[in-house]
Amino acid sequence: MATETLDRAVSGLDALELGPKRQKGDTGKRIWKSTWPKLLAIAIVLLVWQIVVWAEWKPIYVLPSPETVFTDLGTVITTADFWDGVRVTMTRAFTGFLLAVVIGTVVGALVSQFAPLRAAIGSLITGLQTMPSIMWFPLAILLFQLSESAILFVVVLGAAPSVANGLISGIDYVPRTWLRVGQVLGMRGFAKYRHLILPASLPSFISGLKQGWAFSWRSLMAGELLVIVPGALSIGVRMQQARDLSDSSLVICYIIVVLIIGILIDVLFNAADNALRKRWGLLSS
Repeated sequence: MATETLDRAVSGLDALELGPKRQKGDTGKRIWKSTWPKLLAIAIVLLVWQIVVWAEWKPIYVLPSPETVFTDLGTVITTADFWDGVRVTMTRAFTGFLLAVVIGTVVGALVSQFAPLRAAIGSLITGLQTMPSIMWFPLAILLFQLSESAILFVVVLGAAPSVANGLISGIDYVPRTWLRVGQVLGMRGFAKYRHLILPASLPSFISGLKQGWAFSWRSLMAGELLVIVPGALSIGVRMQQARDLSDSSLVICYIIVVLIIGILIDVLFNAADNALRKRWGLLSS
């Protein structure tokens, strides 16, 4: 009974903070508003690319035209081998990122609550976050040889500190007034985290997840170029093979594929972030 009363009280307080719900009729305008700048940027890049090709700055076999590249890209994406490579890469990406989220969340929660632990490893987490991921690969290869574990090791080290710092920052900036209100409402232990601390730190935590994904994706791409696992023909391996064959068009095709995947994941994170900020009244309707 006490728990149900607390849940109702918390729901009532949340309702006071939440922003107005989005009107359904605004969806199309909102999508177009966010899409046209991206389309314009793509058009500008393609125009500059074509102008450089026309200027013959590099031979056509070194810097092919957009038409050649996109024709080759259309051919590549229709093959089963291409999608097998995407599957291998995305499996590594999500596995490494999920491990980083679990480790980063646990470390962040512990560091934010225990002052001695923060004094001991707080600066270390920030130092690891700024460490170039490629510096870890020699050690990873020595520890795990040329294996999937070597790649995942570097991906986790690249992403986990950002996740941990995002959670630490979010918890640090929970208003003290909210904590006192929680005490008045009788929040203790797990209920305090569930109803107050975690929801209040969620925007910062999502930013940490987004940054962590960026680090893990860059680490993975570097790893696939440096650590070639036999039998695992990932995107990075296929790009390396195209470079060995001096196939510039195919190299650019895989660069575009990596860019598109990164943009799609970023769109998902932005959608989650904007939905959360809109829900909490931090954006205009």
